[in-house]
Amino acid sequence: MHYTKYLLFLAFFLLVRVASAENGYELWMRYTKVSDEKLLTRYQELTSSIHIPGNSATLDVIRAELRLGIGKMLGKIPHFTTEATAGILIGQLSDIPSLYAGEHTSLEGITEDGYAIYTKEKQIVITAPTDAGLLYATFHLLRLIQTGQSLERLHLTSSPKVKLRLLNHWDNLNRTVERGYAGFSIWDWHTLPDYIDERYIDYARANASIGINGVVLTNVNASATALTPSYLQKVKALADVMRPYHIKVYLTARFSAPLEIGRLETADPLNKEVKRWWKEKTDEIYALIPDFGGFLVKANSEGQPGPQDYGRTHAEGANMLADVLAPHQGIVMWRAFVYSHEALEDRHKQAYNEFVPLDGKFRDNVLVQVKNGAIDFMPREPFHPLFGAMPQTPLMMEFQLTQEYLGQATHLVYLAPLFKECLNSDTYAQGEGSTVAKIVDGSLDKHRINGIAGVSNIGNDINWCGHPFAQANWYAFGRLCWDYDLNASEIAKEWLKMTFSNDSSFVEQVCQIMMGSREALVNYMNPIGLHHLMGTGHHYGPAPWVDDLPRADWNPTYYHKADTQGIGFDRTTSGSNALSQYHPEVRRKWEDLSLCEDEYLLWFHHLPWDDQLKDGHSIWEKLCESYYSGMQSVKTMQEVWDRQQNKIDDQRFKQVQMLLAIQYKEAKWWRDACLLYFQTFSGQEILPKHEKVAHTLEYYRSLHFPYAPGHW
Repeated sequence: MHYTKYLLFLAFFLLVRVASAENGYELWMRYTKVSDEKLLTRYQELTSSIHIPGNSATLDVIRAELRLGIGKMLGKIPHFTTEATAGILIGQLSDIPSLYAGEHTSLEGITEDGYAIYTKEKQIVITAPTDAGLLYATFHLLRLIQTGQSLERLHLTSSPKVKLRLLNHWDNLNRTVERGYAGFSIWDWHTLPDYIDERYIDYARANASIGINGVVLTNVNASATALTPSYLQKVKALADVMRPYHIKVYLTARFSAPLEIGRLETADPLNKEVKRWWKEKTDEIYALIPDFGGFLVKANSEGQPGPQDYGRTHAEGANMLADVLAPHQGIVMWRAFVYSHEALEDRHKQAYNEFVPLDGKFRDNVLVQVKNGAIDFMPREPFHPLFGAMPQTPLMMEFQLTQEYLGQATHLVYLAPLFKECLNSDTYAQGEGSTVAKIVDGSLDKHRINGIAGVSNIGNDINWCGHPFAQANWYAFGRLCWDYDLNASEIAKEWLKMTFSNDSSFVEQVCQIMMGSREALVNYMNPIGLHHLMGTGHHYGPAPWVDDLPRADWNPTYYHKADTQGIGFDRTTSGSNALSQYHPEVRRKWEDLSLCEDEYLLWFHHLPWDDQLKDGHSIWEKLCESYYSGMQSVKTMQEVWDRQQNKIDDQRFKQVQMLLAIQYKEAKWWRDACLLYFQTFSGQEILPKHEKVAHTLEYYRSLHFPYAPGHW
């Protein structure tokens, strides 16, 4: 009898636990019930009725989102009415009475995707030039409620600073994801086009909620199979899902596709048959998907085929595709991440050397897509020298959300500070104030098209991104694409409130964790300008000793150049002279040791171990301090997180707690392995005040991870 009662109790306990568990699937769109009774009452009064004149698939999406969001947050589904005096009026400028449109003096300044939200007497009015703007405004209104803000006396407008706001999926057709740390691809190509997973719709909702308006579905290391008729039907099915959310789909174009699936004898971009093949293929795509966005291309990089295989330039290759896309208003995004198997010079210089001579030679529907730094998504990099060097060519930013070099999905690293650090960097291309952001948004050089791309961190894990806090990087990316002037801390707080809790102490304390997390990782991985010390192939864990790979610049030793004399990569005139690719004001700062920030010292200089820094530490002492402080920062993150136990759901609390434990263990691993290795060159002891390392250098060198995520 007692055993039966126990089973009943256990079943009830588990039922309650499951019912209250949060697995992260809802992302920042949890729409939890408003707990403040005064706010709840006022929200209910203001949102009890809604009028949305007109009919379209996007307006239907808006109605559905308002039913869901307001219904869950306020406990009452709003009444949709045909009365223009409803509590909320949502419509394009042409669909609502001019009386309301005229109330806001700034409406003329909003762009195609922009919108206005304002209060007229007791009515909230949302208006925009397009349905897309109305959709973005609807999510803004819901965000105000989610974060507990007043809906009284609203008077705001918002327009995106960047036109193309894209996620790049490095997803393969077999559902593996290159550099993916959150499971397999969410695109189930096998069951498409007949089976539409609900996740595709929720994916579109999530992107629309933060203003993302484009998705490249396939990996830059492309498969030509994606361009075959049966797969284009699958792409069409996804495009149909995305369209009501104003998200265009794009594909990667494998340059050798005319050879592989077109049965031609060449893929030479100047060949008439090749041009005809691409024109027919493009026309085929647009017949299925009239709003298809265009192609993303990785060519002549890391073994990928490209125009240089035929003695042609990147511009000639890009322009061939641009010409067939132009009648359909499609674009080409041509990646600048190139480094030659033949070139032996500093990889930092190669993209600049290849692309700057081509400035002004690309068609006007081509964007050159440039990574934020010249090496490869390092924890910290100086901005890419191409920014400010190609004024006649639109340059599209490429950030990485997936944490290839940032601890992967086991480390909490908030990337908004990294994004802003790059975008705020001054190139001096047209004097002081010529920031990377002004080049990317086209305002500095008056370009018609502009954009920012982010390499997706999304997989089919139940919480989308693997680490619960990795969701914040997806969220922050979208918010900064819309407005790069937003504050990274405020974005973090906004995300925390929507994703976890509005509890003020929780938000303040965890925001501090997030804002310090990227600097902590830099310290325990790649301090004072060191870079590319990661394990090779999978890029997991430290391996600064690797020196036996076939290309010099695949080896960590190529980048740190540690010897008994010192450490660091000399990129001044006495070294590779990569600094000559920056404008004089930038070059002078980074060349001069008295002006160069500590963060970039070993990126640009090879310095003696005893060289003294501005803070009085020697290079060796600074390395020790950085590695130990980075690890200690993670310990502090753990302690702060442990204090949040009763403020959020148990499931996600424990998940983050376990992941922080892994991060702490791996931070210590990074610290010990790197310092022991560099000690063989410096010949100096680790400072006595620091705890001793756990193992020998031989132990760390013996570790191997053949099945680590991202090994391809």
